[in-house]
Amino acid sequence: MRRRLLFPLILIWRVYYFAVFTSLFLILFPVFFVVLLNERTFFIAFALKRFVAIASRYLAGVFISVQKETRLDPKQPYIYCSNHTSFLDIELIYSMFSEYFVFMAKAELRSVPLFGLFFKDMDITVDRSSKLASHRAFERAGLDIDKGHSVVMFPEGTIPDDVPKLSSFKNGPFKLAIEKQVPIVPITFKNNYKIMPDRIWSVNWGGPGIARVVVHKPISTTGMTEDNVVSLRQQVFDTINNTLSGDEHRQSNG
Repeated sequence: MRRRLLFPLILIWRVYYFAVFTSLFLILFPVFFVVLLNERTFFIAFALKRFVAIASRYLAGVFISVQKETRLDPKQPYIYCSNHTSFLDIELIYSMFSEYFVFMAKAELRSVPLFGLFFKDMDITVDRSSKLASHRAFERAGLDIDKGHSVVMFPEGTIPDDVPKLSSFKNGPFKLAIEKQVPIVPITFKNNYKIMPDRIWSVNWGGPGIARVVVHKPISTTGMTEDNVVSLRQQVFDTINNTLSGDEHRQSNG
């Protein structure tokens, strides 16, 4: 009952958050449009995306508590693999990492008004219904890694219906990591789904708060072959899942 009574306030906050994000993006859109015309100025678009992500979070009262298990090498390209629980996930990744990276996401994002502009050349979309298109997307990701850029991927592919429970992981990120012999960094978003649920009309709790994140130790793929794809996938899955399970256990005992 209390949740339903407070729902109008929660909904107003969610709309406010998206309005702040959209307003900042629209103000900067002419600059985005220009700097996205040439790969040499993609780094400016990246810096602006970080600014929008960080500014909109602060203005909406969302802060981050990051637990880093080790210090990452800023000169080393990684494949960042996280659970996907909320629209906040993308903003938090931009807030957390200052080194240039590219996102690989589902092809549907390319059709999102304005925002889809990034997936024309800067970021990467994957059309999993087409083997050829999917192959080309991973080839493009490999080229970015060759340039020294990290790649962010959600191995679940989309936000599951029963977050925070993980969906099964797809093989793509792990095949790419082994092919390029680059480390994978598992990332656990613990409570993004509580701050900003996937469905804006959901009566689940939401609102300003502290997003808790764990950036795990990189997993080396040096010397691995395609035979190791499944075991590597399971290792990343277990790392994230055990963190979520341990956190849930501590909350239930608290």
